[in-house]
Formats: sequence, structure tokens, C-alpha cells
Amino acid sequence: MAGLSVRKLDDETLSRLRVRAAKHGVSMEEEVRRILKDAVSAPECLGDLALSIFGPKHGVDLQLPERVPHEPLDLAE
Repeated sequence: MAGLSVRKLDDETLSRLRVRAAKHGVSMEEEVRRILKDAVSAPECLGDLALSIFGPKHGVDLQLPERVPHEPLDLAE
């Protein structure tokens, strides 16, 4: 696995990271791994993203159509 060093973090950011890691019961290094993974991960599908933004928790009742899996297009031709 690759490693990464982050330099020039201001004291406020470092302090907030320390508090956040403690709140989640993990080391600061593990908290940073989780933050980075969440930041670069794509949502599972667009419908799930729509529900997380506009769903029942936000006062909107969306009726999404069933998702039918399909084969990807062959662009090699």
C-alpha cells in the first residue's frame, strides 16, 4: 500500500481532526483514511445520491423507478 504525508496543516485543522478521530474512536491516521476514501468514492448509483439529497429526511418523497441492470456499451467498434 502507498503512503502519503501531508505537510503544512494548520493547528485548527489538526485539532479538529484529533477531535473527530476521538469522537469516532479511531486514530487520526485512520480518520484521515476514512475521510479520503469517502471523498473520492463514487455514489453506488444516481438514485441513491438523489435520495440522500432530496429524500424523506429532507421532506421530499421521491418515487424512483426500478433500476434494471444492463450490459455496458461496446465502444470498440
